[in-house]
Amino acid sequence: MKLKTTLILATATLALAACSKKRPEVLPPAPVTGPVDTAPTGQTGQTGNEVVPGSNADFTRSVTSNTVNFGLDQYDIDPQARAILDSQAEWLNRYPNVRITIEGHCDERGTREYNLALGDRRANSAKNYLAAKGVSPSRMSVISYGSERPAETGSDEAAYAANRRAVTIVLS
Repeated sequence: MKLKTTLILATATLALAACSKKRPEVLPPAPVTGPVDTAPTGQTGQTGNEVVPGSNADFTRSVTSNTVNFGLDQYDIDPQARAILDSQAEWLNRYPNVRITIEGHCDERGTREYNLALGDRRANSAKNYLAAKGVSPSRMSVISYGSERPAETGSDEAAYAANRRAVTIVLS
C-alpha cells in the first residue's frame, strides 16, 4: 500500500510539473531613445545638414510616415494605411539593398499571448502589402512586441489608438 501511494504521488507530481506554465521568452532590449540611424554605407545618415540617401533619416524624411495604425482587434490595411505603405514601398524600391524590420504593436487590453499574435498579424499585414508593391520579402523581417512597448502611456482611447500600430524600421 505504501509503494502504491508513493507511485501515485510521484506520478501526480510529474504530471503537475509537466503542465506548469513555462517562463516567457526574454524580450529584446527596449528601443533606444532618440534617433537611431543605420545607413547602408555605415554612415550615420546625416552629415551636417545633409541627409545620406538610403539612410533611416532619409526614410523618415521621405515617407508619409513609418507608422501604420489599426482599429481595435484589426489588422487589415485601410485606405490611410495604404497611402503610408505606398510611400514606404516607393522609397524601398528606390533603395533595393536596404533591409527593414516591421514591428507589430497592440494596446494594453487583451492577454499577452493574444496581443503578441495580433501584433504579429499586423506586422505581417504591412509586410504582405509591401511585398505586393514589389518590395522583396527577403529584405523584410517582422517582430511582434504585443503591448510591451507602448508609444503612448495611459488607459484612454487616444493612447489605445496610438499603440495599435505597425512600425517600419530601416536597418541598412
